[in-house]
Amino acid sequence: QVHLVESGGGSVQSGGSLRLSCVVSGYTYRGWFHQVPRKEREGVAAIGSDGRTTYADSVKGRFTISQDNAKNTLYLQMNSLKPEDTAMYYCAADNRLVDLKWWPSSSGYWGQGTQVTVSS
Repeated sequence: QVHLVESGGGSVQSGGSLRLSCVVSGYTYRGWFHQVPRKEREGVAAIGSDGRTTYADSVKGRFTISQDNAKNTLYLQMNSLKPEDTAMYYCAADNRLVDLKWWPSSSGYWGQGTQVTVSS
């Protein structure tokens, strides 16, 4: 049973920063996706076991994904936050990544999510 627990969400003003954390190990790809009510989930950033990273166009240059292998911890540093970043953010793990927009697959795993709210 895979168990992922996110932390670090909260409320900030536009232009602010937050860092999300998640304890996760194993799996070829680890990362984050977000979801807002009545919309499809969307991959935000992922990192492979080889250290390669991929980002959604909407967050490139603002968000950074990283991992501390010694602590089995995944991070998402979110800078220059915008109101449109408001969503529930989920830590996820999957052995496949075809298109980040639709990641993770139905065979992936994710946590309960942490809310990020950015006010203008």
